[in-house]
Amino acid sequence: MRKVSISSILCVAALLFAVATVDAQEDSDSPCSTDKAHQFDFWIGDWEVTTPDGQVAGRNEIVPLLDGCVLMENWVGTSGSKGTSYNFYNPRKERWQQFWVWQNGTTLETEGGLVDGSMVLEGESLDREGKPVVNRITFYDNPDGTVRQHWEISRDGGETWRTAFDGLYRKSS
Repeated sequence: MRKVSISSILCVAALLFAVATVDAQEDSDSPCSTDKAHQFDFWIGDWEVTTPDGQVAGRNEIVPLLDGCVLMENWVGTSGSKGTSYNFYNPRKERWQQFWVWQNGTTLETEGGLVDGSMVLEGESLDREGKPVVNRITFYDNPDGTVRQHWEISRDGGETWRTAFDGLYRKSS
């Protein structure tokens, strides 16, 4: 007969407690069922994106995943650029977070929230020379059902800004 140590019994008890806790949490309201977790739902859809002069910049598909907890973005630009982002409301931080990856392996992490009805996400990155850049991306939920994405960058810590991208999203038919 094999002996069972006290530490083994405690490990099993801790595991059972953890499983019971997870089951109880799953029965309670999901953090994804809150209004804050759906503030960015206006961006969901299959979009054609144009520049201010009306030129097609690309296509963007935004789909909800994991029971609406995450919005996944799939961008394909007319220039051949591709990228994907994951967007979610983090209830611990009480902020929206975005993690973006380009086809070349570079990334951008931003976070923020609703400001006057628009989603504003900010984060720092490095330019090609390794110098810091502040990124601010604002998504405007327009009354006509379009979405404007205005991406600005600052090389002086937010004192001045210049437009990196300005796109108007129209639902594809």
